[in-house]
Amino acid sequence: MAYEGDIQWFPGHMTKTRRMIEADLKLVDAVAEIVDCRIPESSRNPLINEIVQNKPRIILLNKCDYADDTVTEQWRRYYEDLGIKTIVCDCRSGKGINKFLPALKSELHELLERRRAKGSSGKALRVMVVGIPNVGKSSFINRMANSRKTKVGDMPGVTRGKQWVTIDKEVELLDMPGILWPKFDDKNAAIKLAFTGAIKDEVTDAEELAEELGSYLAENYPDRLKERYKLDSFDGRITELIAKKRGMMLSGGVPDTERAAAALLDEYRSGKIGRISLEKPPAA
Repeated sequence: MAYEGDIQWFPGHMTKTRRMIEADLKLVDAVAEIVDCRIPESSRNPLINEIVQNKPRIILLNKCDYADDTVTEQWRRYYEDLGIKTIVCDCRSGKGINKFLPALKSELHELLERRRAKGSSGKALRVMVVGIPNVGKSSFINRMANSRKTKVGDMPGVTRGKQWVTIDKEVELLDMPGILWPKFDDKNAAIKLAFTGAIKDEVTDAEELAEELGSYLAENYPDRLKERYKLDSFDGRITELIAKKRGMMLSGGVPDTERAAAALLDEYRSGKIGRISLEKPPAA
């Protein structure tokens, strides 16, 4: 990708969150790692692998209603082949969430058997819920608890503290704040995170970012981009073409590319352009 801007974001609370995860990991039986279905690898914090290590884990490919179904299935098979139980879901609508508890109990069947043998089968399974900001942790927990116990927001970093949420007598979830990594070694990952809104727009060049997204869509999903913005071709800067088609003009007939950029990013993030994935698994 050709984005030239510098994307760096590591607020102080992220360091605190890492220490919190490391300290609380011993309290749980498994980890539920929620990732963005559109960018599964880019939205997987490498620190989580390092911290969680061999603790039983389930990956939830969230926001599936915004992603390309074919690519999502490739990702599900990819993680399953790595030995990680994987669920495709959309936490806001509840799609696929009913698969989580059966998958959890299947993953922890040996622990459950040991507890039955010791006569402590009534003890609740404890699961830590982790993921980067804005990936859907709170929406997942709200769906599981069938309530509004956790504060949900579209902006990164809404959930700050940790909290236990009792799902039923069998399961308790530990909601952890979102954590990004100290620096973006992979610039492409940072750009994809910015596309989806996981990184605050304030630390990016929105116009340049939108232009990069437009180029990706023109190459990989041209029909959807043309249909959404009534474009005949991609001859020129995407933001200028969108501005002209939408009548977004400044005085003197200059295309308002800033406004067009905001529209493109917003409409991608809200799924209005269609189901679009931004990365595929290796060898897919």
